[in-house]
Amino acid sequence: MSSDRYVITRLSVMMFLQFFVWGAFFVTMGSYLLSVFQGETGINSIIGQAYATHNWAALLAPLFVGLLADRYFNAERLNAVCQLAGAGLLWYAASVNDPGTFIWVMFVYFMLYMPTLALANAIAFSNIANPERQFPAIRVWGTIGWIVSGFVVAQTILGWVEIPLLQVITGVDNAQASNVPLRMAAIVSLFYGVYSLTLPATPPQAKGERFSLSRTFGLDAVKLMAERNFFIFALSSFLISIPLAFYYARTNDFVAAMAFGEQSASFMAIGQMSEVLFMLLVPFFLIRFGFKWMLVVAMAAWALRYLVFASFPESAALLIFGIALHGICYDFFFVTGQLYVDRKAPTAIRASAQGLFALLTYGAGMLVGNYMLGWWGDSIALDGSSMAGWQQSAFAFWIMPAALALAILLFFTFTFKSEKDHEPVS
Repeated sequence: MSSDRYVITRLSVMMFLQFFVWGAFFVTMGSYLLSVFQGETGINSIIGQAYATHNWAALLAPLFVGLLADRYFNAERLNAVCQLAGAGLLWYAASVNDPGTFIWVMFVYFMLYMPTLALANAIAFSNIANPERQFPAIRVWGTIGWIVSGFVVAQTILGWVEIPLLQVITGVDNAQASNVPLRMAAIVSLFYGVYSLTLPATPPQAKGERFSLSRTFGLDAVKLMAERNFFIFALSSFLISIPLAFYYARTNDFVAAMAFGEQSASFMAIGQMSEVLFMLLVPFFLIRFGFKWMLVVAMAAWALRYLVFASFPESAALLIFGIALHGICYDFFFVTGQLYVDRKAPTAIRASAQGLFALLTYGAGMLVGNYMLGWWGDSIALDGSSMAGWQQSAFAFWIMPAALALAILLFFTFTFKSEKDHEPVS
């Protein structure tokens, strides 16, 4: 195996592990909280707050990376420390029986995990010769890792109690089967941490440079808001991320109760399979439709997915269809959005502009969405632990994000002007 091929293989394994850890517990965390804390007052808000911890971390993670990884420590070593410490926190979280404690443990965990997303990218970019050609082939293994984690979790939950050795290792028995994803993520995170120490050396890139808070949080790119179209795009990106949070936090327990039971994690992986397919199709459609209509199609898919969940909660085929729309929802908006930011931003502030886009979406937008979904679920007295509870409340719960997505779609369609010229803003 050539040296380049060997490095790419190592980096692909890194990406696989990076997203396997996250996907192993994140999709099923809502269902886990329902099983452990059912009967607690404000259970829907507890779920929303637990998911919001990763959004708070996404807001604060750039500061962590900017201060440490960019200036003081090799990226692969810092990644190893974060993954090893994260493994211990995930293992502990699986035994926590107080919702407040669980939320704080997950906040500390995500403060360690979210920076590793940037660290993994930095390790990859620093050790390949042609990022534009080689990085997509490496990054796609992250999505594959997320997909595989869904299938492994689903099969392990069903068969765990039949494997005595794993029972001994994890301390999990049949009555505790729902915490298997957290335990599994902890084990893989431990392995990933050790593996990170073997990755190619990635020294700090900004050693000795003056730290800039505005650059770290992407605030250098705020001047792009002076252009009308970019302001509408940025505002719409923030707003559409609010209903997105409903999907990540509650779809798994919804489809588990309505159709797929303990196999729900496997069916949720259909969304990532769709993501891989549509990611490959983004360049094809972008040439034919342009940025505006790609973004419009993504928002329309968002609204359609939630309308399907609200109107046909007992149709397994339509639930699968709604999950499969994730590829269009995610790729046509986020991948296209990242490309739009890259085209609009001058070279000098391109990194800051991408940071601002991430701050508005994964940070602020989904943060608001997670608190909103908790408030809304408690307001309609949603019992997400049973089929009867979802049958009674599915329409009321899912119509909220559907209405939000539809309103944002109309706003964007009628205010954002199609662009023939994609030159950066001067």
